Amino acid sequence: MELLRFTTAGSVDDGKSTLIGRLLYDSKSIFEDQLAAVQLSSERKGLQHVDLSLLTDGLRAEREQGITIDVAYRYFATPKRKFIIADTPGHIQYTRNMVTGASTANLALILVDARKGIVEQTCRHSFIASLLQIPHLIVCVNKMDLVDYSEEVFNKLVEEYTEFASKLDVTDIRYIPISALNGDNVVNHSTNMPWYQGATLLNTLETIHIASDYNHIDGRFPVQTIIRPHSDEYHDYRGYAGRIAGGIFRPGDAVTVLPSGLQSKIKSIDTFEGPVEEAFPPMSVSITLENDIDISRGDMIVKQNNQPQVGQDIDMMMCWLNNKPMQPGAKYYLRHTSREARSVIKEVVYKMDINSLQRVSNDNTINMNDIARVRLRTTQPIMFDAYRKNRNTGSLVLVDEATNETVAAGMIVDSHVN
Repeated sequence: MELLRFTTAGSVDDGKSTLIGRLLYDSKSIFEDQLAAVQLSSERKGLQHVDLSLLTDGLRAEREQGITIDVAYRYFATPKRKFIIADTPGHIQYTRNMVTGASTANLALILVDARKGIVEQTCRHSFIASLLQIPHLIVCVNKMDLVDYSEEVFNKLVEEYTEFASKLDVTDIRYIPISALNGDNVVNHSTNMPWYQGATLLNTLETIHIASDYNHIDGRFPVQTIIRPHSDEYHDYRGYAGRIAGGIFRPGDAVTVLPSGLQSKIKSIDTFEGPVEEAFPPMSVSITLENDIDISRGDMIVKQNNQPQVGQDIDMMMCWLNNKPMQPGAKYYLRHTSREARSVIKEVVYKMDINSLQRVSNDNTINMNDIARVRLRTTQPIMFDAYRKNRNTGSLVLVDEATNETVAAGMIVDSHVN
């Protein structure tokens, strides 16, 4: 079954956790003991209804304050698809958590409160979704029950968001009027909004086309480990194991190993279930080559006629995740695919004002949750593509050498693109 990863985003109290709780409840993806625990918690809080947001707000501090702090991952399935949900916080100080949850998503749910309309956090999260190249956005206009299910209110918000979204790099945007509390248009069609003839949220999630979201053109295979069984049956077996990051590989394909530049042909492609005739993202496989080549973790096997950029100077958009501000000229450990290298931030090109989407020059102070374009220099060559071309080979993280904390997430951009 196909797997869809999606993330929720929006301002505080827009109803993200309630929506996911409603989605799980109405699709019958909750165990009876979970539901009983939520009902008990709702009664203790003196609520007249079952607070479905408690299904995702797992930390005690979250339940007590009624807010989402950490990214909560939930798993459920329907007969058509499997889903992984990342319920991310709405508060500004937890923007870094939203970046973490959205980094692997195929789709983002942007929640908008029908009474408040498009607010600062809506713009912030939509921009981050665009920056992370999430291919599909579903704008859920929530709390329609509090505006008497007004078609006029919905149309006005769609118009506002469409105007704002014209500045973003997203092509597929859909709009659904919902009430997460009452379940309108979440799993079942709403009788309160006969004027809305579109699909429900679950139906959209089940049918949206995601197979072409992966890059099936540029062959990229970062090597994670070398497999040498040393058994009688596989005495001479030498396989290079990892996850396909892009393209389609087949036995007989001419390939180049980077950074050495040595060439060979694919002899076989093996999986846990046995050999296959082709491999594509996001399959995990072991590739054997016709020639004996010195290959180690961090190297990349690519198609001979289609190679990534190889270099030590990298331009990237970066979200700073650490409490301590970025130190210009400080050395950080860079992790990119299966390769690791030391690096230094040479220059801050500009910072983004996320509220206005304007660039701020001459400001090198990068604090937690700031997004900026920077230039890196690495100690070893890195094999990379632009993030918009391949999210796997175009993303990286920076790690503090002293504390081993992940301090930044980066999306590589073409150096000639402003």
